[in-house]
Amino acid sequence: MACRDGSPADGGGATRRTFLFGGAVAGVGAVAAIGIDAAVSARAQDPGASTPLNGETTVPFYGTHQAGVDTDAQAHVSLIALDLLAEVDRDGMRRLMRTLTDDAARLTQGRGALADTEPELAVAPARLTVTFGFGPAFVARAGASAPAWLQPLPAFGIDRLRPEYGDGDLLLQVAADDPVTVAHAARMLLKDARAFAAVRWVQQGFRRAHGTERPGTTMRNLFGQVDGTANPVPGTTAFDEIVWAREGWLAGGTGMVVRRIAMDLDKWDHLDRPGRDQAVGRFQSSGAPLTGTDEFDEPDFDATDAIGFPVIAEFSHLRRSRPDDPTQRIFRRGYNYDQTPPAGAVSDAGLLFVSFQADIERQFVPIQRRLDELDLLNEWTTPIGSAVFAVPPGCREGGFIGEGILS
Repeated sequence: MACRDGSPADGGGATRRTFLFGGAVAGVGAVAAIGIDAAVSARAQDPGASTPLNGETTVPFYGTHQAGVDTDAQAHVSLIALDLLAEVDRDGMRRLMRTLTDDAARLTQGRGALADTEPELAVAPARLTVTFGFGPAFVARAGASAPAWLQPLPAFGIDRLRPEYGDGDLLLQVAADDPVTVAHAARMLLKDARAFAAVRWVQQGFRRAHGTERPGTTMRNLFGQVDGTANPVPGTTAFDEIVWAREGWLAGGTGMVVRRIAMDLDKWDHLDRPGRDQAVGRFQSSGAPLTGTDEFDEPDFDATDAIGFPVIAEFSHLRRSRPDDPTQRIFRRGYNYDQTPPAGAVSDAGLLFVSFQADIERQFVPIQRRLDELDLLNEWTTPIGSAVFAVPPGCREGGFIGEGILS
């Protein structure tokens, strides 16, 4: 039988004093242990408690230039081309761009759009950018004078263009490091655009996930080749001269080329490593030109081998894409795509090639003509989509994208 205070009735066990003091000590130890466990558990559940999450990172929307051009490439992109509805006039276009600008300004900063029914999906912007491009018909309907290069690219012999991947009045480039963020932003923009325009096509692409590689690492395409080594560096004088337009309503904007390039990976599999290196003009392993040891070594196109042949062949992609005229340069941004293959094939994959340049006719077209004439990579690649857009400059807070031709 136990006493009312809980001590043993027979006195043979622990005394009341021992019980109280021992229990108190044990209790303190237990509380301390629980506190430590809780802290460890909390850190395990929230590993970013002391380190900012990439999902919290924002890219400023307002500015002289639109974001998404000189922004470090994100992991995911959705390129969406819209066609204006027949009844939409200049006033309707103005309302459309005011609405989409407001949506983009909010979403890129981690806030839901005004009519957002799922604002919880907007709280992790993950470096979201929304970039708008105007096609020839958009500029014409606005009553503005278009730059001479704002027209479909010349016909190239290697092209096998499909209408479902070409042209468009208005382009939305939605990019972020998180695919949920991209999907949500694209849906919000399209919901607000549907009274003014219809979707013409959507092309989605990807790069390495954020944090997989060190910042500044050149992307690799699905051939395994480095893609974009010779790009000008944003923030430099060379980049500004190559990319930004300087005249008229497009000053501070740029020209944008979108090419969908199918890559025959099944056929590429049959080519050995030396053959791949020769076709590209670079070592697949390091990205270095065949005359160098580092990816960023300048290629020596005059170098010959022991029997007098050029080390970097005239037909190589590197040689054909490298201009002798320094004004023929572009800023390229590529994204891989990989879709369900047709029956009997292993893959349906390729490259979403995007380039930015101040003058498409003067900078991009000469390069593409040289590739069309001789590039050995044409054996494994086929352009199946092509579109050209004028990317207007950015805007101030309270303004909207396109106000230079719609105000």
